[in-house]
Amino acid sequence: MHIKRATISDLDDVAPLFDAYRQFYGQRPDLGAARAFLDERLRRDESVIFLAVADGENGAEALGFTQLYPSFSSVSLKRLWVLNDLFVGPSVRRGGVGRRLLDRARDWAIETGAKGLVLATAVDNSKAQALYESCGWQRDDEFQHYHLFV
Repeated sequence: MHIKRATISDLDDVAPLFDAYRQFYGQRPDLGAARAFLDERLRRDESVIFLAVADGENGAEALGFTQLYPSFSSVSLKRLWVLNDLFVGPSVRRGGVGRRLLDRARDWAIETGAKGLVLATAVDNSKAQALYESCGWQRDDEFQHYHLFV
C-alpha cells in the first residue's frame, strides 16, 4: 500500500470512496455529484486529497482517502488544515489504512508549516475516535464549537 496525493486523473478512484463516505453520513448515493464536487475542489486547488492505494493482481485498488481543507489561525498567524473527510473501504478496515492516511495528513501539515490539523466527527463514531486518539489527536475540552447553517 502507498499513499499518494490525488490529482484530477484519480477522480475515478476517489469518487466512489467519497460517495460511500457521504452515504455513511446519511446522504443518498450520487456518484456523479460526488465526482463533480471533487473535480471542482481539485481544479480550484481548494483541497488536498490523499489516496491510499494497493497494487493488486488486477491493477491498483483505491482503499481509502482523506481530504484536507486549508484554514488559518489568526492567533498563531499560521496555516491550519481541516481534516474534513476520512474514509476507508469496509473490506480493508482495521488494516492500518486509516492510520497511514492520518500520518500522511500530519506530515502534510509539517511540510506546509502549519500549526496543525483539526477535525470533527460524529459523537457516536467511537471507532474513529479511538483511531484518532491512538494517533495522538486530542479531544478539545477547551473551546466550545458552534456552527450556523444557512
